[in-house]
Amino acid sequence: MAADVPSFKLNNGVEMPSVGMGCWMGEPGGGQRVYDMCTQAIQAGYRHFDTADGYRNEEEVGRALRDSGIPRNEFFVTTKLAQSNHHRVKEAFESSLRALNLEYIDLFLMHWPQAVVDGRTLHPDESPTVHDTWAAMVPLLDTKKVRAIGVSNFGAPLLKSLLAKTSLVPAVNQVELHPCLPQQSIRDTCSKHGIVVTAYSPIGQPAPGSVSPLLTDETVVEIAKKRGVDVGQVILSWEVQLGIVVVPKSENPERIKKNITLIKLTDEEVEAVGKIHKKEGKHRSLLAYHDKNGTVFDWTYEQLGWDLAPKGMGKAIDV
Repeated sequence: MAADVPSFKLNNGVEMPSVGMGCWMGEPGGGQRVYDMCTQAIQAGYRHFDTADGYRNEEEVGRALRDSGIPRNEFFVTTKLAQSNHHRVKEAFESSLRALNLEYIDLFLMHWPQAVVDGRTLHPDESPTVHDTWAAMVPLLDTKKVRAIGVSNFGAPLLKSLLAKTSLVPAVNQVELHPCLPQQSIRDTCSKHGIVVTAYSPIGQPAPGSVSPLLTDETVVEIAKKRGVDVGQVILSWEVQLGIVVVPKSENPERIKKNITLIKLTDEEVEAVGKIHKKEGKHRSLLAYHDKNGTVFDWTYEQLGWDLAPKGMGKAIDV
């Protein structure tokens, strides 16, 4: 039986479950681990699965869904265009569809705005630009093999630039988002244009061997203790109550169940969690893909349209 979680309506009418299973395993691949994780998730009531060409596990995700015996139309499947395929969108989409071995894909995202050709990351004004890539994605909807298309890792200025040159508004923008990085400017832009925001790493994903500071934050811990729930449940519930789709990842059966068991937070609790990023040293990305020179995959934060600093604090603090 599907878990009792809200679904959000995309700007084309497609319904998207608010909680999904993120299938990035920390490195490409995963094999049987991915299959087993997805199978556990299906049994726990998950019907939304988030993978990507770059994750190298579309085959296992699709196999788990097929083997479940549950009708295809009860699942929502997201996959993504790799940076190295911006110049061959149609071929890449068809490759993902074959790998998943499903009748169709629910949501196809431009994984990153940077295009990589022959191993070199292109500058924003080199073709294929984000506008070229998006223009090549739009005709995929005519195939009836994908229900919605969107983007990922687009900051507000970059998203606005795309919107200025297209008649088809992306259905989704998937970004890092959690109480330490609430992404208010992105959320405001997406809300204005009817774009649903999906949060990846919604509980934080620090370097291997470390713990997300969100899991020990006194505000979250206090709410979790008072409610008799896990701290992760508080964070995920906060995001969903704000209208944000979350795709946490876990291979632990107990954690899998807890992540899709949401609670109703009070207005005061929502406000308290929303203020966590204002604490000293808390407003920051919790991911390890930032280069020391202030770039991510060879683009600057400015080129990505990323603003990692809260209003009034100037430059982005430590990431």
